[in-house]
Amino acid sequence: MPEQRNNNRGPRRDQAPAEPKQFEELVINIDRVSRVVKGGRRFRFKALVVVGDRKTKVGVGVAKGTDVQMAVQKATDVAKKNMITIPVLNGTIPHDTEVKFSGARVLLKPAAPGTGIIAGGVVRSIIGTTGITNLLTKSLNSTNKVNIAYATIDALKSLVPREDWLSTKNAKKSTKKVAEVAETVEETA
Repeated sequence: MPEQRNNNRGPRRDQAPAEPKQFEELVINIDRVSRVVKGGRRFRFKALVVVGDRKTKVGVGVAKGTDVQMAVQKATDVAKKNMITIPVLNGTIPHDTEVKFSGARVLLKPAAPGTGIIAGGVVRSIIGTTGITNLLTKSLNSTNKVNIAYATIDALKSLVPREDWLSTKNAKKSTKKVAEVAETVEETA
């Protein structure tokens, strides 16, 4: 009876430790774009990718590549480089905002708990990668996905945390500072 050898050639996929992904990547759109050259057309792919951590960070990237996988990888790298931090307050945003980017206008409004994300298409994809759970949105004027994505990011970037709002405490402090500056100006004059 021949001896059986144990050559330990089990599945190799189990050998590498699976590290949890820090960011969730979502491909929103892939377009085939062409450039006319002397010999005909050159086709490339343009990818629109959103990257988020399902908490307070989100980023959008657009890139082109010779094949889909390369375009998605480049767009993901661009999105990770351009991440922004958004203020999330009780699962929604602190205040409403409306931003225009190129031809696209995006309106974001805070919503009561239990409302969910009322958004369409690109805006829903971007908000879905953040920690926001209740939000009302409207996308106006444009259907260009790239412009809507950048308008949404600009709207999220324009949000001001509730602590930084000008409240009565902050107003009193700022009026005191203005009074002090006015006094020093009068003294020097």
